[in-house]
Amino acid sequence: MCENVQQSSLMYICILRGINVAGKKKIKMADLIELFQMLGHKNVSTYIQSGNVFFEPKSQKPRNILKDEIEKAILKTYSFHVEVDIRTHEELERILLNFPFDEAKSEDNYTKLLVTFLQSAPSKENKEILLKYVQTPDKLLIIDKEVYLYCPNGYGKSKLNNTFIEKKLALFATTRNYKSVKKLYELSKN
Repeated sequence: MCENVQQSSLMYICILRGINVAGKKKIKMADLIELFQMLGHKNVSTYIQSGNVFFEPKSQKPRNILKDEIEKAILKTYSFHVEVDIRTHEELERILLNFPFDEAKSEDNYTKLLVTFLQSAPSKENKEILLKYVQTPDKLLIIDKEVYLYCPNGYGKSKLNNTFIEKKLALFATTRNYKSVKKLYELSKN
């Protein structure tokens, strides 16, 4: 686990979907760091086993190009596909500032508050479809490319899991709890 991320003028946070879950798509964090370094990225480090990678890109390529390169390198190395999302410190700050459900923002609830990162903003029609499935006590709000969730009975007991959200919005998604998003933000500070 990384506690000291070296900073540069441009640091990205790469969030991988579905690695090291239930014994599937296993990637050791040390190997993931090595893979990013082989791609030429610098100051590479990780946070927890779920696939959060900090890196300084080797060049100023657009994020969609970096995303494709990383996904292809993982496929070539591990023979399975992993979707990735690349975010900045400023984007994580915006997510934390926009986080709704103030009544739930206590450290006791940090694992019951979640952010689902989307590859793009969903269509209005797909938003409406997803919102029909939200049942009390769960809460869900979609802002731009993020789905904000509050699952007071626990994420594992909610219908609103990552796969369900992906299917209803017809978009790649990956979910992190509030505690992890806050930690990614803190570790990516300049």
